[in-house]
Amino acid sequence: MKAGGVESIDQYIEGFPPKVQKLLQKIRKTIQNAAPGAIEAISYQIPTFKLNGNLIHFAAFKNHIGLYPRPRVPEFEKALAGYEGGKGTVQFPLDEPIPYDLITRITRYRVQQNVEAAAKAAAKKSKKRAALSKKR
Repeated sequence: MKAGGVESIDQYIEGFPPKVQKLLQKIRKTIQNAAPGAIEAISYQIPTFKLNGNLIHFAAFKNHIGLYPRPRVPEFEKALAGYEGGKGTVQFPLDEPIPYDLITRITRYRVQQNVEAAAKAAAKKSKKRAALSKKR
């Protein structure tokens, strides 16, 4: 990667060897298809998609591609069991096939989470406004 950071996902991807670039572009397209309303950005100096807040991030490393955040719910436990990662990340080894279908499922799950969180925040804000207007 270039010193001083990157300003776009295209610029980020260009900083890697052609083989990794292909994988990153396919991950990018997979996320775009799973979250068509999401906006591309660079956050924490890595590719990010935003939809009602940060939706999903991905990044390339020497031996793997990281995807963030890792869902910690039972429906993903079995699918993610074979992958390393920390508390909030899953690592897809570069020498194994990338599970694009799993990335699609994780992205759609994150879309649902963010939509629900935004709706909950809007309802709370509406309730607070109603309470304030009653006081007046």
